[in-house]
Amino acid sequence: MKYIIMLALLCIPLVGHSQSFSYRIDHYSMVVTDLEETGNFYANILGLQDIPHPSNAAGFRWFSIDGTAQLHLIKKDKVEKNRSKSEHLCLSISNLDEFIAYLKDTNVSYWDWEGTKGAVSVRGDGVRQIYLLDPEGNWVEINNANS
Repeated sequence: MKYIIMLALLCIPLVGHSQSFSYRIDHYSMVVTDLEETGNFYANILGLQDIPHPSNAAGFRWFSIDGTAQLHLIKKDKVEKNRSKSEHLCLSISNLDEFIAYLKDTNVSYWDWEGTKGAVSVRGDGVRQIYLLDPEGNWVEINNANS
């Protein structure tokens, strides 16, 4: 009986215990077939900074996003290409109109959520967003959340 009471006392702190986790995005990975062309899109069009792969392994290209998160491109010879716009990388920018003007100047196409070329969507919470396609057909959302 003494052991049952001790076991019950040990378990009391666990009853109703609620764990709270704090997350941040570490990285988003994409599999691509043309590492150079797709990587150049993220470097040259979106302006993400190339960062070294920790082991300098071939077939990877990593980028820093705002100094806290990363985009990892992973080269494979064959990639399943069944991508929905619902599966996308999203980047937030404070000056969306300036970015849209930049896209127009560089002849980079963008769409709204519904699929209208050159249009901007507005979410129910007022956030404006556009969608780009990288050279591999991956969708990238650019919005003005938290601006």
